[in-house]
Amino acid sequence: MCGPDQAIVIKCSKCSSGVVPEATENNSRLNLPADSIINLDHGDPTMYESYWRKLGNMCTVMFTGYQSLSYFANPKNLCWFLEPKLEEEIKKLHNVVGNATVEGYHIVVGTGSSQLIQAVLYALSDPLNEANPISVVSAAPYYSSYSEVANFVRSGLHKWAGDAHTFDKDGSYIEMVTSPNNPDGAIREPVVNKAQGMLVHDLAYYWPQYTPITGPADYDIMLFTVSKCTGHAGSRIGWALVRDINVARKMVKFIEINTIGVSKEAQQRAAKILEVISDSCSQTVRPPDQLDNFFEYGQHLLTERWKKLKDLVKFNELFTLPKFPLQYCNFTGDFTEAHPAFAWMKCEEEVDCEKLLRGHKILTRSGKRFGSDQKYARISMMSRDEEFDLFVQRLSSIHGIANGN
Repeated sequence: MCGPDQAIVIKCSKCSSGVVPEATENNSRLNLPADSIINLDHGDPTMYESYWRKLGNMCTVMFTGYQSLSYFANPKNLCWFLEPKLEEEIKKLHNVVGNATVEGYHIVVGTGSSQLIQAVLYALSDPLNEANPISVVSAAPYYSSYSEVANFVRSGLHKWAGDAHTFDKDGSYIEMVTSPNNPDGAIREPVVNKAQGMLVHDLAYYWPQYTPITGPADYDIMLFTVSKCTGHAGSRIGWALVRDINVARKMVKFIEINTIGVSKEAQQRAAKILEVISDSCSQTVRPPDQLDNFFEYGQHLLTERWKKLKDLVKFNELFTLPKFPLQYCNFTGDFTEAHPAFAWMKCEEEVDCEKLLRGHKILTRSGKRFGSDQKYARISMMSRDEEFDLFVQRLSSIHGIANGN
């Protein structure tokens, strides 16, 4: 029970007692049996756990029993449930990283980017009063959840219409532009390019650990998420930068009806985490021996993992991976290539890649889920070290049909 002067303590590390455990390597290891099933189907960003464990109490957020009673965070704000501190830290982080313009935009917070996708589809299609549902498209291979979100409630406002490359209907449509793309990590531009089109840019992976930051994005609607930025998927916080006030207002209304706002505790935790990340990028704020640059840490980890995977695939004629060009990153001040959160792997023989990997106790997501071919499988690169190492070990034992797989 909480007395009048007691507080609920939310910490960044997994500890039911409220005491942060010593940040040792063993705390984050799973001690997996050699025959364990490795689940790389979901983009569960547990690879970041090692970074956050090192910070100990630095991300502590405290709540007293009388806080968060009201639905409202800032009644004067268009997004009345957006915590002011979170709004401040979102703007600060984008300015530090240089990946998105924030001036002239309205910020709408959601329960992850999943809710924001639903909100933006509603906001764009509701005012049109079309006799038939608005078509929602995205270029294949597209994020597998778009079709589910667009069709799940069988709305009369919008419907999934598939691959943007093959969309040739007249009238209004919404194109989801995912860049860097999920699943293949490619930088994307709109495909349909018709006058009546409405664009939504899903920029969940436009952060320095995944791709070079070539400039600030300044599209009409941009979606981001704490899940892929910081690794805190369980906090369920995402945000949209929206230029048009009417679209922003419609999105807020959707979230109001859907969940009556977004958890204040989750927002406050997200705000603290974003603040720590911004500080980690500043030589003037962070003690050099205590706070590693978060994005450099993530980039280093993904670079190592991609090198291991590429070295393995180089000598295995069964598998191929996408190639990414060197680009200058404004954030790091250096030329680098992308190291996406997912490996879009292709089996060069006539086999079902997802099924082949599943036979070796590696769970992935079939290319068919992304509007592509069963030769492809999406593999998460964001698991814990032990899971990733076991995945690489098993993959090295898989050979082509001619050699016996």
